[in-house]
Amino acid sequence: MSEQNRLKDAGAIVGIGATEFSKESGRSDLQLAIEACEAAIFEAGLEPSQIDGMVTFTAETNPEIEIAKNLSIGELSFFSRIHHGGGAACGTIQQAVMAVNAGVADYVVCYRAFNERSGHRFGTGVQDRPMAANAESAHFAWYAPPGLLTPAQWVAMFATRYMHEYGATSEDFGRIAVADRRHAANNPKAWFYNQPITLEDHQNSRWIVEPLHLLDCCQESDGGQAIVVTTPERARDLKQTPVIVRASAQGAGTDQEMMTSYYRQEMAALPEMGLIARQLWNTTGLGPRDMQAAIIYDHFTPLALPQLEEFGFCGRGEAKDFIRDGNIELGGNLPINTNGGQLGEAYIHGMNGVAEGVRLVRGTSTNQPPDVENVLVTAGTMVPTSALILGKDS
Repeated sequence: MSEQNRLKDAGAIVGIGATEFSKESGRSDLQLAIEACEAAIFEAGLEPSQIDGMVTFTAETNPEIEIAKNLSIGELSFFSRIHHGGGAACGTIQQAVMAVNAGVADYVVCYRAFNERSGHRFGTGVQDRPMAANAESAHFAWYAPPGLLTPAQWVAMFATRYMHEYGATSEDFGRIAVADRRHAANNPKAWFYNQPITLEDHQNSRWIVEPLHLLDCCQESDGGQAIVVTTPERARDLKQTPVIVRASAQGAGTDQEMMTSYYRQEMAALPEMGLIARQLWNTTGLGPRDMQAAIIYDHFTPLALPQLEEFGFCGRGEAKDFIRDGNIELGGNLPINTNGGQLGEAYIHGMNGVAEGVRLVRGTSTNQPPDVENVLVTAGTMVPTSALILGKDS
């Protein structure tokens, strides 16, 4: 498998749009998707009739054709869906970049929308999933009888092993939550606007499943986020300054499973992220020191640490030291999740993280670090996943 692809600087993000992020939207998933897509299209300075491609998640309940009909988009020459939950976030952008480069679409909208708090809550687990004689159901049949039913329980197994191998502590995980909430406190669009926390607050929050406290777990949110992608050449004639997709990658590791890859030789690592890191660095010629900020997928705080290690910001087992002393906050060497992340802003399966990556390159984040040229954005972990490097148009 080639770890360098031909999509270097091959796409541009020209529009981002979102609904408000809430716990009770008061409207359907479809309405949220329509609003987010419309906002992204108009932010790009386009008309709905110019959109000819759409990409979303297999978990999405809002069909492309329904959104196209409601926005008067018209004909679609390209549509695609990516599997594996939050691992799909950056993969949707990669699909859009491939489509506009192949000439099968000119302008592609990538979107995700749901009532994940007031409607179907992913955090409740798989106990009510109907039995079916297929591979996906059989996978969870190994774990459900012993009581491993929810994402928090699956991640707790990983986190416990990571702590055992590298000496990480609950306080180390808490530093991710504190940084996220400090950034969210400055973001008027974040659910936890004006609500920072301390490490003591983290430690005093109730247990969900040891070693995860409540404040280690991302939110359940209602909302929608959409992003418009085209070629850099077309982008330069549009309303917004283009944000270039310098590289995009997807990855599934050896012995990969959905959230429960417990039988690898090394359990306390994320080799799928390591695969993606090699692709991104090899494609662009960039490296960790070339990133001025990062959006690190933070559905659970323990999984932020091995991501930093897989991308080479620090050595194996050293993330606990890297994140101390404000290194991941504004003024640090690598500010992360400047929108507040999924713990502080909203949980929109990582798509709002892609949007924040765009704002960082544009220079419009509410927590803007100086002189941002390149931003790393990652998608969901412990699943087949994806990532991007976003940068300025040179």
